[in-house]
Amino acid sequence: MAAPRPQPPLLPQPTLTSEEGCLATSTDRKYYRRGNAFIKRCLRTREFLHGPQGIHIPRLRKESLKNEADTLRFIRRHTEIPVPLLFCDFEDDDAYYLITEYIEGVSMADLPDHQKDVVIAELEDHLARLKALKSNRMGGPSGIVIPPYRVLCETERDNWSQLRPSDHAEYVFCHNDCSQHNIIVNPETLKIAAIVDWEYAGFYPEYFEFAFYRRKGPSVALGEEEDDTDKLLDFLHSRLEWEGQGQHAPVSAHSYESYH
Repeated sequence: MAAPRPQPPLLPQPTLTSEEGCLATSTDRKYYRRGNAFIKRCLRTREFLHGPQGIHIPRLRKESLKNEADTLRFIRRHTEIPVPLLFCDFEDDDAYYLITEYIEGVSMADLPDHQKDVVIAELEDHLARLKALKSNRMGGPSGIVIPPYRVLCETERDNWSQLRPSDHAEYVFCHNDCSQHNIIVNPETLKIAAIVDWEYAGFYPEYFEFAFYRRKGPSVALGEEEDDTDKLLDFLHSRLEWEGQGQHAPVSAHSYESYH
């Protein structure tokens, strides 16, 4: 019998920092609040953290925030799914900034279990609406491809820009990090105030959207849960067929706006 695969390393939870005005910091991000604005930015190169194995270099640190900004605009334009209002996004001094409205509420993870079924019912309606958005190309609304976190844990590859498009709009829009911590809820009404953290979002096969929201914890397989990372990674590799053959990606009439 094969030895069990070790669990992907989990990023530490944000910790308080002494920097004035900064709510928290992680190995990849800094977080701030200014009145009704919530600010998230990537670490600058000079801010990379040191650990036992050397300097931690965040992956796709700017691209992921740009993809989240593109996604927030896209979702608000084409659906009524509750997401934070994007005020602006920009790059300054080697850091990418995402500034949105601050969403009042509590994390779904902090609710008692008997209240979560109400939230899940609403959440699954929203996810069904996402699935109605379709494209023949994978990736976010502007073409940035950020595979789900559980996939990135299994590969060192960050450049997925040359994924071959399909000949029909078969890919659905996925959040790809739909954990309980990313669902902000009004604790009195149990209505979802906002779904947040869309860094990994985009058009992908429907099975990329794993129901991590059904239990606490990160968006990776835990315990006896099915680990689908090999399946997802194999599929992505299968769409890189022409790479290294000196050919350009096939041109398609569909675009990221080609949804139903």
